Amino acid sequence: MVESISLETATELIEAAEEKAEEIDNPMVVTVANSEGNLIAQHRMDGAWLASVSISRNKAYTAAALETPTHELAESSEPGNSLYGLQTTDNGRIVVFGGGYPLERDGEIVGTIGVSGGAVSQDRAVAEAGVERWNERTE
Repeated sequence: MVESISLETATELIEAAEEKAEEIDNPMVVTVANSEGNLIAQHRMDGAWLASVSISRNKAYTAAALETPTHELAESSEPGNSLYGLQTTDNGRIVVFGGGYPLERDGEIVGTIGVSGGAVSQDRAVAEAGVERWNERTE
């Protein structure tokens, strides 16, 4: 059985991501999910868009379901490419732009993080702050 991320750890990752969101002055929604994409914890910062609640959760789900960062799906899902239309599958839960990342321990995905609320580059930067905290914890 794959070990999952605890609520305490999920909260720590969210706090790291929120610090980055505050640094760039952009309120975000940050979601941490288990290896199957099921919610562990989610925070909506004051002023973050309501739509970002489901988008961040779906980014975390996508990173788990497809075992890849969501930004790596963008090009292959463009018209004419092999995964065109991917975002219309799985009841619309698949997100094909940046902000979702798998979290690994010993080569196994044990959780994911998804961030939404800004431009894709901002979402990625905030999510990457959570990934960096995860990597610090698992070294």
